[in-house]
Amino acid sequence: MTAPRPRTPASGHPEAGSLPVPTSPTHEVVALYGPDFAADPYSVYDRLREYGPLAPVEIAPGIGAMLVTDYRAALELLHDPETWSKDSRAWQATVPPDAPVLPMMGWRPNALVNDGETHRRYRQVITESFSLIAPHELREHTRQVAEELISRFSSRGEVDLMAEYASKVPVLVFNRLFGLPDSYSDRLVAALCGMLDATTPEEAVAANEAFSAYIGELIAAKRERRGADLTSWFMDHPAGLSPDELASEIVVTMAAGHNPTTHLIGNALARMLSDDRYYSTLSSGGLTPRDALHDVLRNDSPMSNLSPHFPTRDVFFHGTWLRAGQLVLVSYAAASTQHGRTAPGESAAAGGSGGGAHLAWAAGPHACPVQNPALLIATTAIERLTAWLSDIQLTVPHDELVWRHGPFHRGLVELPAGFTPITPDQAGVTPWSSPSSSTPRDATSTERRSASASWGPRPA
Repeated sequence: MTAPRPRTPASGHPEAGSLPVPTSPTHEVVALYGPDFAADPYSVYDRLREYGPLAPVEIAPGIGAMLVTDYRAALELLHDPETWSKDSRAWQATVPPDAPVLPMMGWRPNALVNDGETHRRYRQVITESFSLIAPHELREHTRQVAEELISRFSSRGEVDLMAEYASKVPVLVFNRLFGLPDSYSDRLVAALCGMLDATTPEEAVAANEAFSAYIGELIAAKRERRGADLTSWFMDHPAGLSPDELASEIVVTMAAGHNPTTHLIGNALARMLSDDRYYSTLSSGGLTPRDALHDVLRNDSPMSNLSPHFPTRDVFFHGTWLRAGQLVLVSYAAASTQHGRTAPGESAAAGGSGGGAHLAWAAGPHACPVQNPALLIATTAIERLTAWLSDIQLTVPHDELVWRHGPFHRGLVELPAGFTPITPDQAGVTPWSSPSSSTPRDATSTERRSASASWGPRPA
C-alpha cells in the first residue's frame, strides 16, 4: 500500500468496484513502528505530508492503513459519523487473529468501536458515571497515591519516573475509583504495566490474563456489595449493560485511560525537568504543571495515531479515493504539529501559552470522554512530585531518552532523574508523615451524592 492513484472515467466518478489498491513505483510505504520511527516520528510525518492530507503507512508487518496528517481533514473525518464508521468487525476479519494491533482496534461491545445509538448508549455510561466523582475527591485520591509512591523512592536520591511513578499513578487511582481496596492495587499495576512493558507474546498473554482475572474479581465483588464507585454506577446505569458489555466498558475505560495518562505525565515531566526555564518558572509560580501538560498535548501527544475509521462507502476524501471499509487512522501528532512544533528547550515551550489548537483528545462524537479527570490526575501527580522533590532533574539529556516502539503511543521507555534524598522519618516535613496523608478516605459525601442521583447503587 503506497500513494493512491485513482482510475477515474470520463464521468468524473470512479468505476464501481474498480478502485485500485494504492501502488506507486516511486514511494516506499512508511512503517509506523520500529526504532527509527520511535526515535524521530516528526521527521516521518514531514515525509508523509508530501503525499497530501492522507498518506499510506504500515502499522504492523503486512498491515496497511491510510493516515490523515492534515488538521482540517482530520476534523472533517472526526465530525462526520455518516461517512465514517468506527465498527472494525469487517476489517478485523481480513487480518491475522494474532495481529499485534488487534488489542487496540479489534471490535468489542464498548464505546470505542461502535456507532450511532449503540455508541451513545455506551458513552453515556462512562460520562455520567464519571460526573458523579467530585473533582476535589479525585484530586485527593491522586494526592494520596502520588505521595505514597514518592515515599517509596525519596530516600534513594534517584528514580525512574516512568516505572516508579508515571505508570503507577493512574493505575492506583483507577483501582480506587472502580471500588477495590488499595490492597488490590499491586495486582492491577502488575497487569496493566505488564501489558505496557511486555516484550514477548508470553509476557503479553500473562499480563492480559492477570488483567482479566482482576476484572472478574472486581465485578464479582460489586455484584455482592455495591458502593460509591464507577463499577457500581456502570452496573446500575439505566443503559442496562449486559455482563459482557459491563466487562468490556470497564476494560476500555481502564486500558484507554492508563497509557495516555501515563505518557501525559511522563512526557510533561521529561520536558519540564530538562529545561531550566520550565523549572525556574514553575518554582516561582510563573508556569504551572497544567501549562506544561498543554505544551505536551500540542507538541508530544501521548496518543500519536489512532481513531480508526472505515468509510461507509467509496469516497473521494481530500484528494484520495478510498474504498468502503478501508482502514483510515488519524495522526493526532501530525495534525497538531502541521504548522510547526516546539521542541523541548525551545523558548516557545516555556511560554505557558499552550501552543494553540491540537487534536490530542481527538474530536467529534468519539473525543475522549474524560478529558478533565485525566488532566486533573496528571496535574496533581506533577504538582506533588515537584513540591516534595524540589530539585529533581533528569540525569540524561532529553535527546538521549529512549521512546517506546509502536504506531499508537508517544511515550518513554524510562525517565531517569536525580534529587536530594529526603527520608520518611522527617516528621512534619515529608508528605507521608503529615497527619492529613494518613486520614482515612471519607466516602460520606460521595455516598450522599450517589443516593441523590437518578440512578445509583442498589441493595446487593
